[in-house]
Amino acid sequence: MISSKVIVVFSGAGASAESGIQTFRDSDGLWEEHRLEDVATPEAWAADPDLVTRFYNERRKRIIEAKPNKGHLQLAELEKMASVKVITQNIDDLHERAGSSDVLHLHGNIRYSKSSGPNQEREYYKIDGWELKESDRCSEGYRLRPHVVWFGEAVPAYEEALSILGLADILIVLGTSLQVYPAAGLIHYAMKATHKYIVDPKAETLDVPADFIRVKGGASEGIQNILPELKKVLSL
Repeated sequence: MISSKVIVVFSGAGASAESGIQTFRDSDGLWEEHRLEDVATPEAWAADPDLVTRFYNERRKRIIEAKPNKGHLQLAELEKMASVKVITQNIDDLHERAGSSDVLHLHGNIRYSKSSGPNQEREYYKIDGWELKESDRCSEGYRLRPHVVWFGEAVPAYEEALSILGLADILIVLGTSLQVYPAAGLIHYAMKATHKYIVDPKAETLDVPADFIRVKGGASEGIQNILPELKKVLSL
């Protein structure tokens, strides 16, 4: 029997770390040996769209080669027990490939592209394979860019994320340092959630409200550790 309770999962880079997807918040300020300012801002695209396209092509290729980890798979399995809605800050599609059916990408999905013109959010284009080419254009003739929210850009899915969090009976924050805003502020909008968990290797030091249960560990280990309690809560 499927519970009527709603589980909302808010995932970050740590959810995909076990799949070999590198995070960008390393101590040296570099992402795959590139300065973020050179590959992950609107100014970077304006200055050198070819470099940005090559950079994301390589990221896309690695993501396609990666496999969902046990944490992704366990979250998908929760759909057998309750309604599960995933809000992810990640640009990979590993949640979907693990079997999660309701996933909102706050920062875009690297498997898609969009127009570099003024109507960027009108339509998204699925990329066939890993390579986005210079010649790929939107219906209005503008060059296609990665469907990724860059630093300094608005987050189009933010309002939808707020609505989803308002439905949560159970909130699981997974693998995020809660450093990227405005996304990090979303956890405060799960106002009716009676059970809240934060799963992260640094869970004990992260800045979350006192009603969060802190679970130290990676995605796979952390989800495995809270499963027994989740099953009890869902059966109430």
